Amino acid sequence: MNPTDPRITLELRGPLALMGVNRPDKRNAFDLAMLRAFAAAMTEADRHPDVRCMVVFAEGDHFSAGLDLASVGPAVASGERLFPEGLIDPWAIQGEVRKKPLIVAVQGLCFTLGIELILAADIAVASEDTRFAQLEIKRGIFPFGGATLRFPQVAGWGNAMRWLLTGDEFDAKEAYRMGLVQEVVARGLQRERALALAETVAKQAPLGVMATLDSARRTRNEGPEAARHALLPKLLELSASEDAREGVQSFIERREARFVGR
Repeated sequence: MNPTDPRITLELRGPLALMGVNRPDKRNAFDLAMLRAFAAAMTEADRHPDVRCMVVFAEGDHFSAGLDLASVGPAVASGERLFPEGLIDPWAIQGEVRKKPLIVAVQGLCFTLGIELILAADIAVASEDTRFAQLEIKRGIFPFGGATLRFPQVAGWGNAMRWLLTGDEFDAKEAYRMGLVQEVVARGLQRERALALAETVAKQAPLGVMATLDSARRTRNEGPEAARHALLPKLLELSASEDAREGVQSFIERREARFVGR
């Protein structure tokens, strides 16, 4: 499938949605058309009834060198919306927020918006050769895709500021130490590992997965007290679902559950 731009691909593979970035000749730098196509692909995947988990990967040696500033810079400077109304913002800054889990597989250069996509995702797998940098500070601006919001939460204040305020590069080992990525794998295996994780997530109860994401996000965005008050009502709602009954039955029968998302 190809929503609006040949450099962004979308493949529905059973319960998985695979979104590819395919501009290797420009180190997968995102121009304005690619950003919007990526948002369209994620929106289609997130709203598809069969999709239970999404995976983002990139073709070639690099995940992304960041933004193509020649294309995106004028839009940013003019205050133009990067994502049209009604589309999910993959970076969860300006538009709608996805409901389904997202796993990102990175390799080579993973600069600026690549790091910010990881921070907006749920799980990240990095090839051992990945090089990270939040370079905006070297370009006279500052990160506007979520790094200032989420990097300190994920890595701690000092760890985040070490890289946000210098623009220096760091490697996959440092990304793992800080919790930016959850797994580091041998060169070239990042997509395979991300797909394996996505398949595991997709086997779980979809309503439970989305409720887990919602509760964790509520804790981060509104605080533990707000999330605590929402726990029991959501649990009671899920307990009445077909999937909850299937979960109990599969336990009794000692078999793998077959969840349907109802």
